[in-house]
Amino acid sequence: MTDKWRLIDMRIENAATQMAIDEAIAAARTTENNPNTLRLYRWNPSAVSVGYFQSIMNEVDTEACKKYGVDVVRRITGGGAVFHDYNGEITYSLVAPDDDPKIPEDIISSYRLICDCIIQGLKDLGIDSEFKPINDIIAGGKKISGNAQTRRYGVILQHGTILVDCDVKKIFSVLKVSGVKISDKAIKSAEERVTSLKKIIGSDLTFDEVKYALIKGFENVLNMKLLNGDLTNYENELKEKYLEKYRSPEWVYQR
Repeated sequence: MTDKWRLIDMRIENAATQMAIDEAIAAARTTENNPNTLRLYRWNPSAVSVGYFQSIMNEVDTEACKKYGVDVVRRITGGGAVFHDYNGEITYSLVAPDDDPKIPEDIISSYRLICDCIIQGLKDLGIDSEFKPINDIIAGGKKISGNAQTRRYGVILQHGTILVDCDVKKIFSVLKVSGVKISDKAIKSAEERVTSLKKIIGSDLTFDEVKYALIKGFENVLNMKLLNGDLTNYENELKEKYLEKYRSPEWVYQR
């Protein structure tokens, strides 16, 4: 019998709201016995998210973010700083109990399985990609997806990005990339390490085309059916609670 998961699709929110929703779903999963959830979303305005253990001042050019109207938020997951471009990215998050028989206990194995859902989705778009431990997906030797994970509340929460388009210069303007200054040489070097779906295909892709391919990939790899749903009343209550945290300077700038 095929499992039924909840799909929450495609919320466009600011950074604090997106992170509050992810944590609310995770915190409510075992309390309410909700179905496992896949969420697909985009960020408006564009944002920088930093991993839980990172220093904002070391990773982010906060003045540039203010200048360009870019949100800054701290995740509850680890990993590195990421620029989430409203015009260039789809983000997913997956929540399931950490003892779900489909999800391996081993961290790398669980990353591999969940990333394989994306890999299969990209294959449906005609793009060959592969998992690169610990938590990246590469296509043609270049990074096309970064992922981060945490285990708390008795669940696994993994979220990650899929680069539909990529403006490397914009990334350099808001992130402190190993102290490198913006230059044609630096941008060219970065473009040799990072790619996007549009660059690979050589033509425009709509967000809907990518979204449906990803949904198919998750359903096929995890042998489940995604059914459209929304947040429960309890999850909405938790979202409002966590929103205060993700908006607070104490949380964002704690390191």
